Amino acid sequence: MPITCVGISHHTALIDIRERLWFSDDEIRALVPHLRSNGLEESVLFSTCNRTELYTFSHVHRAAEDLKRLLIEAKGAGASVRPGDMFVLTEAKATEHLFRVASGIDSMVIGDVQILYQMKDGFMMARDAGTTHTTMNRLFQTAFHVGKRARRETAISEGAVSVSYAAVELAGKIFDNLEEKAALVIGAGKMADLTAKHIKSKGIGKLFITNRTPEKAEQLASAVGGTPVPFESFHHHLRDVDIVLSSVQSDQFVLTTREMKTIQRVRGNERLFVIDIGVPRNIEPTARELDNVFLYDIDSLQGLVTENLQKRRAEIPKVEAIIAEELASFEQWTSSLESHPTIAALTKLAEEIRQAEVERNLNRFEPKDRELMDIVTKRIVNKLLHMPIVNLRNGYDETATEQRQKISIVRKLFGIDPPKAGKEPTDDK
Repeated sequence: MPITCVGISHHTALIDIRERLWFSDDEIRALVPHLRSNGLEESVLFSTCNRTELYTFSHVHRAAEDLKRLLIEAKGAGASVRPGDMFVLTEAKATEHLFRVASGIDSMVIGDVQILYQMKDGFMMARDAGTTHTTMNRLFQTAFHVGKRARRETAISEGAVSVSYAAVELAGKIFDNLEEKAALVIGAGKMADLTAKHIKSKGIGKLFITNRTPEKAEQLASAVGGTPVPFESFHHHLRDVDIVLSSVQSDQFVLTTREMKTIQRVRGNERLFVIDIGVPRNIEPTARELDNVFLYDIDSLQGLVTENLQKRRAEIPKVEAIIAEELASFEQWTSSLESHPTIAALTKLAEEIRQAEVERNLNRFEPKDRELMDIVTKRIVNKLLHMPIVNLRNGYDETATEQRQKISIVRKLFGIDPPKAGKEPTDDK
């Protein structure tokens, strides 16, 4: 199985090196067709902030160092990236690695979901460029199937593992129906941006955005479908919200305990969920002592994130069991694409059909004719199979991809794919 993976990831290099081998979508579209002219019959390339990986299939041997240099030269990164910063995997190890990536257990953040979509983008670009055929199609479709099974059958992607998402997850636990609630986001930086997008995706009823720079508040509010409010008067809106998420840089508390006490009196002491992810802290810590005020700071959220990560790590053995099962199925499929097993399976199938028909019609013939019928039917079957078998054996002038395509077509036409491997994995979206 001449499948090769060459790449760089957070396991092998730091970000200042990895980013030198990051390929944009346009760069991938330009490079993939060029790989075919370098003798690589099939290839898929995908690139993220944490990894860039090239998967190839070809009957022509290409040294791993050549593939490394190909990627380095494509980015003009020879001055900063060394071949030693990259890894090489072949055959079953390359396949297993791809399945681990798709399932999220090889990610920097265990259970990462985004990597599966990034892999699909790379595969689609390669398919559009005509550099995927029988092997890469099957390999990546199986990888996508592994990713879906891992997330459906295990808890590998459950639980918030980022502070911004943990804040929203907590809000969902305190309030049963976010659609009936209103939230105020104080700030418009990266953390506030992520938090606003997360809580909007959870269906919050109303969302207000405030920031010292009005333009930034307006931009974020426009992006998430929220309402900007002036920073100088955001206190007036606290009586109308159920959730406050604050992430601004300030030397003084944005909200003090006294102010919160006054706000709660006006609100009729209804539950108020407050998330302080500012550094330094934005909300006076003693506000958590107020009745029906649920105040969490970044340390509280980090504790939740750590707990969720531990739960995800505990799911890794379950995911590895899925990978082992799918890997065995894929290897069974690749083995079936060798000519000898296919010829044997085709011959066996034809003989079983012949024998069944002979036995079914045996009583229609006189005893003296039965032996002749057996000989004649064998000759007919042998003559029918002669040319298919010759063509399956004589593929010396064909590429490995062409040979596999031919064998795959024969197996599908005659229905002789192995039971497990014969079921095409779907491109799960």
